[in-house]
Amino acid sequence: MSKAIRLYEFGGPEKLKWEEVQVPSPAEGEVLIRHTAVGLNFIDVYVRTGLYPRPLPTGVGSEAAGVIEALGAKVRGLKVGDRVVYMSYIGAYAERRALPASGVIKLPPGVSDEQAAAVLLKGLTTWYLLRQTYKVKRGDVILLPAASGGVGLILSQWARALGAKVIGVVGSEGKAALAKQHGCHHVLVGYEALAERVRKLNKGQGVDVVYDGVGKDTFNASLDCLKPRHLMVSFGNASGPVAPFTALELARRGSLYFTRTAGGDYLGEASARSQGARELFALLRSRKIRVVIGQRFPLAEAARAHTELEARRTVGSSILVP
Repeated sequence: MSKAIRLYEFGGPEKLKWEEVQVPSPAEGEVLIRHTAVGLNFIDVYVRTGLYPRPLPTGVGSEAAGVIEALGAKVRGLKVGDRVVYMSYIGAYAERRALPASGVIKLPPGVSDEQAAAVLLKGLTTWYLLRQTYKVKRGDVILLPAASGGVGLILSQWARALGAKVIGVVGSEGKAALAKQHGCHHVLVGYEALAERVRKLNKGQGVDVVYDGVGKDTFNASLDCLKPRHLMVSFGNASGPVAPFTALELARRGSLYFTRTAGGDYLGEASARSQGARELFALLRSRKIRVVIGQRFPLAEAARAHTELEARRTVGSSILVP
């Protein structure tokens, strides 16, 4: 027997139950993984609350690193003892689990299990945002709300490595210092009169692209910061979903472009995940991206981790330790 977090009804953090589960032997094409570190992401909150509904009961969590303990039939290219990481398979809040071998990525030397669990989903999200949704190039100016968060700290470093100028926005002076140390050229505290302050930093102009994972609370301020005919990318709902708006809201601000991304549309194919992981791991190994693990919680205390995450009391990435 092993233990895992299970969810029987949608709701608050108290709905997360730590209990014994039966872990099956790996079927054909599967591997059995003993988790050493589990990632904590806002998408886990969306699953728990039912914003992203799933059939109940269900597991929670979509990202973890660990060691292969057993192989099912017809698994090639992997062996017992390999260190691996995966994402996008709900149920990662567990001590052990079996899942398709095609979904795991081998970890290279120089990238630890904790780093991998803390960064894979956020790092591959960053990869598609910077390399697919809008291909950031040298000289671009980007605006990044929540620059001290898990995605924010990775995205700011990666964008800077690509030659972009990064303007971050955070909620406190303490978070501003962290963002400044991890890629942001300028950091603004608070969202009041944001467009005016952004233009003051950028020679009177708006920015080329906004990457906004906050959602409802920052949406209008983010739109106001763009140059005419430039792009607003909404990729998360940390403060709640963006309220309905009309196309005229984009027109009156300068014929803006808007997209709401979904990771599955960019990372659904194993080849895309592998390509993104290669670029991500190379940046980690060269230390162009440094992973900030701001919090570690026992896996059994996942409810407390969710409480801290939703209250915005976390910085950088958080991991759950089995």
